[in-house]
Amino acid sequence: MRPSDVQRLTVAETADRYVEMVRAKTSTGALAPGTAEVYARDVVTFAALAGPERVLDDLSGEDVDEVLLRFARKPDGRRSRRAAGGAAAPPAPPGAPSGAASGGPPEAGAGGGAPSQSASSQARFRRSVSAFFQYALVAGWVQLNPMQAVTLRPRHRGGLRAERRALTAEQAEGLLGAARGLVDAAPAAGGRPDQRTELRDGLIVLLLAAVGPRVSELTRANAEDFFVNAGTRYWRIFGKGGRTRDVPLPRPVAEVLDAYLGEGRRLLDRGREPRALLLSWRGRRLARGDVQAVIDRVLARVEPGRRRGVTPHGLRHTTATHLLAAATDMDAVRRVLGHADLSTLGRYRDELPGELEAAMRVHPLLGPVEGRPRRG
Repeated sequence: MRPSDVQRLTVAETADRYVEMVRAKTSTGALAPGTAEVYARDVVTFAALAGPERVLDDLSGEDVDEVLLRFARKPDGRRSRRAAGGAAAPPAPPGAPSGAASGGPPEAGAGGGAPSQSASSQARFRRSVSAFFQYALVAGWVQLNPMQAVTLRPRHRGGLRAERRALTAEQAEGLLGAARGLVDAAPAAGGRPDQRTELRDGLIVLLLAAVGPRVSELTRANAEDFFVNAGTRYWRIFGKGGRTRDVPLPRPVAEVLDAYLGEGRRLLDRGREPRALLLSWRGRRLARGDVQAVIDRVLARVEPGRRRGVTPHGLRHTTATHLLAAATDMDAVRRVLGHADLSTLGRYRDELPGELEAAMRVHPLLGPVEGRPRRG
């Protein structure tokens, strides 16, 4: 018999209440804003897949298994829109939010044949659903937590991914070249001076590709977070878990930063966000979706043979992959990316064409071996 204190609420009702709760927690510091938005987005997706009008307490472990399966098969809109060799999305107005990349869940039936969710996305979704039901049990929305009867677990592959996220050196050079070209063209660009975003767009791509910050770290950055020490420009990045790290900027990136702070940002400043580093042409702090729109606009300037769609997180993978391939000290790469553990770097490492052959041509124990005369 069902306890009298269990509330017979629909999935939609409980999802709405849960979203309000997690967002309210950001005001007390109990949850980071980015974490709260991930929980909110995933529980809205869960409600849509489970059936908004169903009573939450009626869901069984088998029902949740079915939701997890449906989510796993759900097309990943980001990956389908930026498949290898695909053209970039059409340019959006400067600073305008990119709806496709704003973080909302793609439609369940969209993009037939599009890539499904990655193992890491499935694991994240499952954690979000588990947190939702833990709260539902305490709130009296369910008698039993159905997650205890769930049998499905996403399988994580170790090591290298079959589907690469990192750009090759040629693709990365094409994107960076387009970003630098945008910066160089900024002084001669037409249009209203207070709506010119060339310096800002070039800086965004250069920071993402050279330093590999999380997109939330980039959008939260303030102008005061950049400082000079012993002639080197540093970015003090406020990362996950309240941790900070000071990352030195390569000179070409520092030069673009100085140009943007000296001229580009001043043109965009409307007095609404006096501290924010990256501003829209309306003077608002850029959001996550805006960053993707910027990348897509810069990609549109890359010649088609070197162009491949990429997300901000894909540029983070690109940074890690090429730093590690260049035999950069692993702990230094860990500190640049802001990870607490070296083992996490394995998730950010993609295979590069020809890297095994290059490694064996200059062996650390044998020295350069290519062209060495053979002994008869």
